[in-house]
Amino acid sequence: MEKYTKILVVDDENDSRDTFQMLLESQGYRVSTAASASEAEKMIEEELYHVILTDIMMPGEDGITLLKKLKEKNPDLGEVIMITGYGSVETAVEAMRLGAFGYFIKSHDPEELLLEIQKAAEKWDNRNVRTLKDMSASEALYTSKNPRMQEVWHLAEAVADSNANVLITGESGTGKEIIARLIHRLSPRAEKPFIAINCSQYPRELIESELFGHEKGAFTGAVTRHAGKLEQAAGGTVFLDEIGDMSAEIQVKLLRVLETREVERLGGGKPLAVDFRLITATNKDLEADIRQGSFRQDFFYRINTIEINIPPLRERREDLPELIDFFAARYASETGKAICGIDPATRKFLLEHDYVGNVRELKNIIERMAILSGPDGILTLDAWYPQEKKAISAGEAESMTYRQAKQRFEREYLSDALAAHEGNITRTAQDIGMSRRQLFNKISELGLSAETDKQSSADDK
Repeated sequence: MEKYTKILVVDDENDSRDTFQMLLESQGYRVSTAASASEAEKMIEEELYHVILTDIMMPGEDGITLLKKLKEKNPDLGEVIMITGYGSVETAVEAMRLGAFGYFIKSHDPEELLLEIQKAAEKWDNRNVRTLKDMSASEALYTSKNPRMQEVWHLAEAVADSNANVLITGESGTGKEIIARLIHRLSPRAEKPFIAINCSQYPRELIESELFGHEKGAFTGAVTRHAGKLEQAAGGTVFLDEIGDMSAEIQVKLLRVLETREVERLGGGKPLAVDFRLITATNKDLEADIRQGSFRQDFFYRINTIEINIPPLRERREDLPELIDFFAARYASETGKAICGIDPATRKFLLEHDYVGNVRELKNIIERMAILSGPDGILTLDAWYPQEKKAISAGEAESMTYRQAKQRFEREYLSDALAAHEGNITRTAQDIGMSRRQLFNKISELGLSAETDKQSSADDK
């Protein structure tokens, strides 16, 4: 059984490192090793370890110095256990005063070390897992190690104080609304409303009324006066997602509002002053749409004072380990299940999958695994499938390439998702975190049944 705990062993002696690694991996722990303190420091900067075992006596920087530096840089890092010989027990005890969790004498029974690690892991869990479970998705994304994603957050913080219109671009599921909400939260408008509208979910007539409002009797069914979202924002922020799906007619009307800062309700003739900050988002190439004549160039320039582009998840794989653990902890809390780890083959898949639906797809996969997880508390892809679709046997796995195995998973995953929505492509895409276009392309690529395609086309009409 794989344990959730990740351990880093720091020792300059090859034999010692190998011995500790074999011992700990035999107990199901995930183990990494470093041959020096400097190597360990670099690894700890790149990955979170729940427990760090470090030898005290090492050439160059010793274990005590490493402990001090780690505690100074990050007081919330994993628990540190000192590895020592008989002659340096006093030094190990001193290390505990500096913040080490405990120490292990190399000649003692390995069971003592395993017990100490278990205690250290439990202490780390009690101190940190609650924080991890309670962390919001925005906070999880904010901890990104990827330079491009860090630039996204820095740019969002930089533009927050202004009233500039911001266009957020990126594939579906990358977290565009999270960025928009961050800009609002950091802006002087933070105490005012944040109003989000998905332009693709409204027909033209309805979105016109939603944005600009209407007077009583403006159209059939308008039995009362309605203030539009631009009025309701009242000093706050309006976030228009999927702006590329907005009709040219509505683009013209909104462009005029942005220029005059006045809105006219449908059926009304009196301009009303409005005060809002506009943030828009799209997964489309708007400049290509401009060339094709499906998006207005003047409107594009008006909404695109500042553009923030979010990289897809497959281009920032260094964030996957923490995001996987974050969502596993989150859904352990939400489902009330005692999830203690992830099946190694499943973790390998999660780390190597391309995530066409980005963070939203990762979230969806882990949520489903958590809901369907068994009593052993291990998340596995097998839990998704009924008995007749049980995962690949060991013999089959050996005869399949990784690409074939991945395509098999995607085919079964998308077939199940489509079946759950009676073949409706639009609803399926929204549920699994893909755009409709991406899902349709995947259906074609994987050669899913013609019946599914026909049924979904009929349902979408």
